[in-house]
Amino acid sequence: MLIVGGSPERRGVVTSASYDARAYGVHSAMPMARAVRLCPGATVVPVPWEACAGKSREIRDVLGRFTPAMEQASSDEFYLDLTGTEKLYGGEPLAATAGRIRAAVSEATSLSVSIGGGTSKLVAKLAAGRAKPRPGAAASSDGVCIVAPGAEAEFLLQFALADLPGVGPKAQARLARLGWRTVRDVAPLERSALVARLGEREGTWLYDRVRGVDRSSVEPEREAKSLSRDETFAADVDDDAALGAKLRALADRASADLRDLGLAARTVAVKLRDADFTTRQASRTLPEAVRSDRAVSVVARQLLRRLRATRRMPARLLGVALSHLVRGGPDAQLPLLDVPPESSVETERDRAIARAIDAARQRFGPDALGRGNP
Repeated sequence: MLIVGGSPERRGVVTSASYDARAYGVHSAMPMARAVRLCPGATVVPVPWEACAGKSREIRDVLGRFTPAMEQASSDEFYLDLTGTEKLYGGEPLAATAGRIRAAVSEATSLSVSIGGGTSKLVAKLAAGRAKPRPGAAASSDGVCIVAPGAEAEFLLQFALADLPGVGPKAQARLARLGWRTVRDVAPLERSALVARLGEREGTWLYDRVRGVDRSSVEPEREAKSLSRDETFAADVDDDAALGAKLRALADRASADLRDLGLAARTVAVKLRDADFTTRQASRTLPEAVRSDRAVSVVARQLLRRLRATRRMPARLLGVALSHLVRGGPDAQLPLLDVPPESSVETERDRAIARAIDAARQRFGPDALGRGNP
């Protein structure tokens, strides 16, 4: 039994869990302390972020062979639009195409993926969940679940409202007060009845969702709005030097992710969660977008000092987030001369060093090269 995420010392939340651990009630986003209580015999391991990112890129490369209309929703979730590919695949059933996609991913990455298919992103997502092996429940034996056109409403009847993307804890509580907990509770109601209880927007949204209607399209070129890296500590950290070292590592990882996506960021933010669970954040928006390790790290260190000066308390979590992202094109004219070490102005030397680090990591692995102390 395996639980991934947080730490063995019961910090953080669950990122993933093996199927035998899920049989004990463990699921993603659950507090680690609760997961360990439910499944005391589980082995808890930290998230191998670099390995996950590498595998995500490998999967994306394979999926891109089947259709250019691909949207990456997260590191392990992709939407493919196969509309118009019928002739390309000889008119074969969608389930057969999905089986070939699974085989190609397995051959290239040694990973097994689950595939759901349907007429909307909502139905496809729910079907992919049904394709996964689940203890005590029937599942697709081949990792594929396809919902035929016209069968969406019937398929949705097996789900709780909480299973629908967009129905969070607050919405669940509100719907439960109305006596609605499952799709089957809501499906018989007319749109007007839902609108009368929930309002025009929410009522119409729920009316469509319980019938499998989702008009959002696959967005192949959707840009990330932000990216972040954070760490929950096994033991609270109060030493400024130790926090600074951890912050530098997080900033460097976030910067590397930024460059890997061909982006630059104008806003840097630092998140600090104190030992009493108080979460604080400070951010700074720069005149020009940056993408080098040094420039991001300089701003992050300044923000951390500000947070620590405001309230000194041992920290249990530290994070760096980058936002106001812009697509990187040809480099703008940058200062050629050195700038002070604590300046956030990015120089050509900074970018040259970043490119050298990226090249070394790509050739020799993610831990091949890093920056020393400033």
